[in-house]
Formats: sequence, structure tokens, C-alpha cells
Amino acid sequence: MVSKDPKMIAQSQEANPYLKPPSMSTSQSLKTFIYNRETGAFMGRTASSWGKIGLFYLIFYGVLAALVSICFWGFFQTLDPRIPRWQLDRSIIGTNPGLGFRPRPPLENVESTLIWYSGTDSDNFKYWVNSLQSFLKDYITPGSVPGLGANINKCDYNQPPPPGKVCAVDVKNWYPCTKENKYNYHKSAPCIFLKLNKIYGWKPEFYNDTESLPEKMPLSLKQHIASLKANNSMQLNTVWVSCEGENPADQENIGPIKYMPRRGFPGYFYPFENSEGYLSPLVAVHFVRPRTGILINVECKAWAKNIKHSRHDEMGAVHFELMID
Repeated sequence: MVSKDPKMIAQSQEANPYLKPPSMSTSQSLKTFIYNRETGAFMGRTASSWGKIGLFYLIFYGVLAALVSICFWGFFQTLDPRIPRWQLDRSIIGTNPGLGFRPRPPLENVESTLIWYSGTDSDNFKYWVNSLQSFLKDYITPGSVPGLGANINKCDYNQPPPPGKVCAVDVKNWYPCTKENKYNYHKSAPCIFLKLNKIYGWKPEFYNDTESLPEKMPLSLKQHIASLKANNSMQLNTVWVSCEGENPADQENIGPIKYMPRRGFPGYFYPFENSEGYLSPLVAVHFVRPRTGILINVECKAWAKNIKHSRHDEMGAVHFELMID
């Protein structure tokens, strides 16, 4: 008769490890796995075994983490936090900046480009005013970050920023496109802000003469450039902006348009070199008397010799719809 004494079973197992273990119930097997009184094993291992394997993995993962850290450290030594390694044609972004507009529709309508509100309902247009205010916060208080105030200069076409310095964008005096005036949304004559996407090292090639102006450039912009050319104005060195109704019906309904503080992005803001405190130049587009109760398709373009226009690829142009009840 086979003995079932636990001690004798343990001794037999030690003597012959290939011996088939005795059958146990599920509960007994679980209890033995959690803690084996005969061998002192916990979860299948003794304290000594757990200590050895724990020390091994501690050393193994410690060495692995050290190697990864050294690799990352070496990699980051080759990078400049302000200057990208791949620039312009060698970068994914390329050399053709996109044009963006603010305010944008709510996130739940992320693919929408419709600005739709009622000018007589303050709760209705509150979102658009607050969205613009949030976007312009850094422009309104550019020196709010400690140490940045000294890096911001008041620039003009005759006084570009010194190396490493940036130019101020004073949006507080662009009436009626100001916070105090609710960006004119309450008068059903809203302001839309435009900006060029930042591309490190990109320099615009200006349309600063009347001979090279493209055929598709709006006549009003051509006349504006010709007027500046006649006066030999330094403002010719500008990335020009134009906004128009897309279709003949839209052109009839869009009404007069004003640009602030000027009709484009001043050339002294370029090239973008990621200097501390840099803010992209803005153009506020004031729709003076758009027709209400009808959808107006608007297309805005940025004009420079090295800007190509493709709304599909989001290059140099932006489309949005304006509807005011």
C-alpha cells in the first residue's frame, strides 16, 4: 500500500524529481501553490529563490534603463531645442505656409468652417467672442511671461528687430476689432483674424512691384500695391492678404471689407527663427456690411512669390463660411 504521508511524499519528490506528484483537489492545489508548508515555497518559489530572481531582474532592467537613457542623452545632444534639424525643403512641413483663421467653430464641429451666429443675441455670439479672446490672450499681454518683456520690440519697416529679438503685435488698437467692442459681432459686422503658419527659416519673396503681379490677384490689391509703389513706400515688403466671396453671388453679398492694421503681414516678422516670445503677425478682416440671413462663402489668400495656393492641400489659402441671422 502506497503511503500518503506528506513528509514521505516530499522526500520521494526530492529523491526523484521526475516522480508524478500525487493527485490533489483544486482547493488543495491552490493552497499548496500559495504556500507550501513542507518546502516553505510561496507562489512556487522559496524566499531564497524569489530573492535571486528579483535581484536578477533588478540588475537586468536597471542596466537596460541605463542603456536607453544613455542613448536618449546622446540623441538629444545632437538636437537644438529651438532649431529643427530638417528645415524648409528637407522638412515634412515644406516651404509653403498655410493660412489659418480665427475664431474656429466648436470642437464638436471640428471639420466645420462655418461661422454662424445671431448679432442680436448676446448669448448666441458669446462663444465666438470668447474664442477670439482666448486666441488673442498672448497678444494682448505679451509680456506676461517673466523675462519676455525685454525681448519684445516695437518694429516697423525701417526698424526690423535686432538678432534674437521679436516684434510686438499690438492688437489692442485695432478698432472696431477689439475686445471692448466685442470684435464687432454685436453689430453683425464681425472681425475674422488671419495668420500664416510658422515655418522655420522661411523668407517671403514679396510682390513689391507692379510688373510681376499675378493675373488672379484681386484688382483692389493690385491697385493698393501700385499706390504704395508710386510713393516708394517700404510697406511694399509685405505678404499681402485678400478676402473675397468665392462665387458671384457671394461677391455680391459679402459687402465692403477692411483690413487691420494693414493689408498683409509685414516682412520684418520674417524669417521665423523661434526666438523667445515670438508671436505670428495677424491681420484682422472686418466685414463691414455682410448681407444677413444668407450663407456667404469666403476665400482668403496670402500673396508672395513663393506662396502657392491650394485649398485642398491647405497651402496659402483658407476657406470659411459666414452666416449672420
